[in-house]
Amino acid sequence: MTATDNTAGLLLARLDRIPNWTLPRLYALVIGIGFLFTFYDIFDINVSFIQTCMALVPGCTPAKSGAYIGLPVLLNLAGYVVGTLVLSPLADRMGRRDLLLVTMILTGIGSALTAIVQSYGTFVAARAFTGIGIGADLAIVNTYIGELAPAGGRARYTSMIFIFSALGAVAGIWLGLWLTTPPTPLPLGLPFALAGKGFPDGWRVMYLIGAALALVGVLLRFQLPESPRWLIAQGRLEEAGQVVADMEARAHAIFPLPPLPERLPPAPRREEAMPFSAIFRNATYRNRTLLLTVMWFLAYITVYSFAAGFTTLLAALHYPPPEAGLITAMGTFGFVLCAIVAYVWGERMERRRWTPLAALITLGGGVLIALGGQTLWLSVIGAMIVFFGFNVWVPIAYAWSVENYPTRARTTGFALVDGIGHLGGGVGMIAIAPLIPRLGVMAAFLLIGGFLALAALVAQFGISTRARRLDDISP
Repeated sequence: MTATDNTAGLLLARLDRIPNWTLPRLYALVIGIGFLFTFYDIFDINVSFIQTCMALVPGCTPAKSGAYIGLPVLLNLAGYVVGTLVLSPLADRMGRRDLLLVTMILTGIGSALTAIVQSYGTFVAARAFTGIGIGADLAIVNTYIGELAPAGGRARYTSMIFIFSALGAVAGIWLGLWLTTPPTPLPLGLPFALAGKGFPDGWRVMYLIGAALALVGVLLRFQLPESPRWLIAQGRLEEAGQVVADMEARAHAIFPLPPLPERLPPAPRREEAMPFSAIFRNATYRNRTLLLTVMWFLAYITVYSFAAGFTTLLAALHYPPPEAGLITAMGTFGFVLCAIVAYVWGERMERRRWTPLAALITLGGGVLIALGGQTLWLSVIGAMIVFFGFNVWVPIAYAWSVENYPTRARTTGFALVDGIGHLGGGVGMIAIAPLIPRLGVMAAFLLIGGFLALAALVAQFGISTRARRLDDISP
């Protein structure tokens, strides 16, 4: 072992012995603000699209809006795939922190463009551009968190940041309810909602708010340090040593650090970042990639059918739009609760065990909505359960996907499985959404939730990663 390899191994050992999140709390807020905006942008179309459709598509009505939501969601997801496959691998070559700035800038520009479009076609194009930034941002953020979190807390701290995602979803849907639905007496809507003949552009305000959030995220991200694991893999040991020393100092201020192991871990391979082709030439990573891609593809059919189309889904099932929007908005509180549950208990079970639990909860919530009929309080409780179920496994699966790849290919690998997997969301919106009015409530919710159950079955063939060193899981 050379002196350089010995130094690299020592830095990894020092990093791996840190038992908790030791970056300043401000940094967690910085990352969280970015996630808040990303999920705000994903969910803001849910309630607001009915007003968008009526403004941009001649003859569009709330009942007909379901026929138009599929294309912008599909092309947003196509942009997501392009962004994550093209931009995310650059983070394995150029570093995590700089690409985090680029992706947030792109996403903010896309949101600003969406706010000023004048036709359905340009709206669809703007959503596609926004997707480019979102796709790469999610991949890099999750990689960044996974590389900074301790071995026993990667799912926990990914879930901690995911709490901001839930808040972004809540903001996107509740603002949509306030800005884009007409005033309606409780409990069928919001009596103080603003939409109407005098205010037809609430949906534009929503996207302008998204652009402002992105600007805040960009300014804050300048303060983030580079990932020390990436610096070590690049041979930039002095810079990595400074980041690790800062983390150790904060950890030691709380309690003494455990001693270093007698035998240092091997230095990471000094190789160029792995291109997609290299991942598929490696049997281990090829098999992991195929399994995770299928899992995400199936699961995202469920996730995006609900995340982007829950209000439109309820409207197609003959719920009045204000009531459908209110049910969806109340359901987002289940999203917040699931993020907290994942943060507190995410490390209690192996990663793949969470997906079948999530599928059962999602199906249960859908059945409750179907059995509740037009009973509002049952529909609200069912919506909360659905939002809890289809989201609770996501941050844990994010952490799991990151763990399946080595440092030199971590962002690239996540981009592959999450990016291609997102095409499943497009399938859900294009192929399944038009079937909803003919299926009925029970069949619709069972069909959509059933894809998450299939994803859960696939996940059971994956590897165990909980509480293991990243370099042991993926050398």
